[in-house]
Amino acid sequence: MSSEESIPDNVPRWFRASPRLPGPLDSPPPAVHVEVEFGARSRRAPQRFANEDHYLVLRLGRNQETILTSLPSHAIPQRFDEYGYGMLVANGMGANGEAASRIAITTLVHLAVYFGRWHLRIDEPIAWEVMNRGERFYRAIDAALLQAGRQGGLALESTLTAVFTVGQDLFFAHVGHSRAYLFRDGQLMQLTHDHTLAREHLGGTPEINLTASEALDSSLPEPLEKPGIYGPRIDVERVGLLDGDTIFMCTNGLSDMVDKKAIARVLALPATPDNQCQTLVNLAMDAGGREDATALVAHYRIPL
Repeated sequence: MSSEESIPDNVPRWFRASPRLPGPLDSPPPAVHVEVEFGARSRRAPQRFANEDHYLVLRLGRNQETILTSLPSHAIPQRFDEYGYGMLVANGMGANGEAASRIAITTLVHLAVYFGRWHLRIDEPIAWEVMNRGERFYRAIDAALLQAGRQGGLALESTLTAVFTVGQDLFFAHVGHSRAYLFRDGQLMQLTHDHTLAREHLGGTPEINLTASEALDSSLPEPLEKPGIYGPRIDVERVGLLDGDTIFMCTNGLSDMVDKKAIARVLALPATPDNQCQTLVNLAMDAGGREDATALVAHYRIPL
């Protein structure tokens, strides 16, 4: 006998079909309870008056908390929390580099606060929206640097690499030659591609910083075209995360001085992210680093 057949005839028909509670199949999968441990270090080059690198690590969340209810305690969650994480690193260029990298990061944060959707459940349409929105934010940052430069009579140029992780999804947006890496099972894989004239000379893409107007590589000093209405090339990608993965981000002041094998050896050490960052930045300076060096490390623990 069905449940509907057991209901007396005097019960209204609309009540017989009780509403089905939403479940996991009705929405994208929830962000698992990922545990992330972060570290960051930045050092000014000895001959510099100011550190032109800036970085930021963020936790983004949404929550629901029951304040008052007549429902039984088991009927609805008392509290629900879900988080995503953001990591950003910027390297300002030229005489106004510190201001440029600072403006790049603060502009992105304000864009996220006022216009971000803060998606913490990812399916294919949402992933596409996250990536599309990231590119639009980068275009707005480039415009903000141009506007600030014109108002102050300054040349403001900066790289900007941003990583956003939610559950087992990692998104990154990138302009310039600061880098993001994935360290997995003892192997270091570079996620970003350097936008440099040297790369273009080898068949890759040209160096493009936010609002960059000229080359920085002295071995290939040909000037780049000004961004104009097209702006810089922006790389936006998505990859998957696994339990035990490490994300490493740095400015070129570190990657130019410390090779991938040395970076991998440090990331393989049983040390905290802060200690790994400190070691890597020190290696860059001990090798004679002439530029500011910044390192960010995140260790991921993802329940199976």
